[in-house]
Amino acid sequence: MGVAPAHADPDWSRAKVLEVDLSSFAYTPATITLQHGTPYRLHLVNTSGGGHDFVAKEFFAQATLDPANRSIVDKGKVAVDGGESVEVDLVATRAGTYDVHCSHFMHSTFGMKGRIIVL
Repeated sequence: MGVAPAHADPDWSRAKVLEVDLSSFAYTPATITLQHGTPYRLHLVNTSGGGHDFVAKEFFAQATLDPANRSIVDKGKVAVDGGESVEVDLVATRAGTYDVHCSHFMHSTFGMKGRIIVL
């Protein structure tokens, strides 16, 4: 996990909420744009009946996560059961473009992939 700037801890109560819908077989929006250094709350909503996940290993590796959310992200992956939602508070610490995909069998082949752009 990334390291937050030494001068201040993020104010998670002021995190900007970004909703991402996980459906069969897409992320909406497929491209997420974030400002580095800004706290965000990713609100991942699975609108389908089956399970999906949000895999972004390189992105989560560089991010600073709210300590209360660290157990939600497992090896760069957030699992979201059908009809459920999960929230992850984070700060992107490094600009770049990061791939996102669903690791369930054939889901990314059917189009369940996207990207995160950190400015």
